[in-house]
Amino acid sequence: MLKSFATALVAATALSVPALAQDAFPVTITHSFGETTIPAEPMRIVTLGWSAQDTVLALGKVPVAVPTNSYGGDDSGGFLPWTLEAVEALGGPTPELLSEAEPPIEAIAALQPDLILAPYSGLTQEQYDVLSGIAPVVASPGAPWSTSWQDVVLISGQALGKSAEAEALLAETEQFMADEAAKYHDLQGTSFATTIGYDGQVAVHSANDARVQMLADIGMVPDVEIEGADTSGGFYSVVSFENFDMIDADVIISFFDTQEAADAFYAQPTVELSPQVERGSVAAIVGEAKAMSIGALSPLGLRWGFPDYIADIAAAAAAAKN
Repeated sequence: MLKSFATALVAATALSVPALAQDAFPVTITHSFGETTIPAEPMRIVTLGWSAQDTVLALGKVPVAVPTNSYGGDDSGGFLPWTLEAVEALGGPTPELLSEAEPPIEAIAALQPDLILAPYSGLTQEQYDVLSGIAPVVASPGAPWSTSWQDVVLISGQALGKSAEAEALLAETEQFMADEAAKYHDLQGTSFATTIGYDGQVAVHSANDARVQMLADIGMVPDVEIEGADTSGGFYSVVSFENFDMIDADVIISFFDTQEAADAFYAQPTVELSPQVERGSVAAIVGEAKAMSIGALSPLGLRWGFPDYIADIAAAAAAAKN
């Protein structure tokens, strides 16, 4: 079952994107630390941060090394499940796993990469300078951890000399999402907030969070401005459980690592008595891999997780309108 799903997954992405003309090398990419020139088609690719490894795989190449995913990868030996399935579908070899904290310089150097791809990462200037002594490095185009998944696809495609294939992959993935969302008419115009537990309180993702942007793109309405909430986190605001009623959205979507955590959340008196819970317009997204498929967006992760995710939200939206 795993192998057949992996084969179908890659067939729906890399293998269904038509083979288009390769870009001419050298390729020069501008990013937050300057410009990087890639002299020839990269064959030994190391990815850092999130999502880039999935685009590389979706475009038909297997990286030599990727970051370990301790969150969401426990059941797949440190790989996100769709990443490992895609590696297997392409015939491997399995990439080496790197520390997900600071880039392990010696381990990366030993791999003799010809490209270090980190368009969605927290790479610092110092790390960039050191890694650039090993191979060409493509960093994020703007602030750390702020690159959209769409830009990750396009930047990765440019770095691989596959810009046209990356554009086709992006269009295909966006159409896949639109087709899934179109199955559920109740989504259109329904307001929503997405939340996670945070230090005994509730974090509500802000409008610039990728999870919020994705649902806004398919016609839902973010309702994430919480008056008086602590917004110092940047990508979220924090409210206490006592003030849970300040979340006024039609639908509340909450992410949990385990079912036990979900049960404890909904047992909080102010949550249990909220209008959203009472009418059933809540969606509980349980499991680390499910959360990563939506939080660390990529063509492979979206194929893996988006259909069930949007179906759960649609059920909550229908309850809000009945």
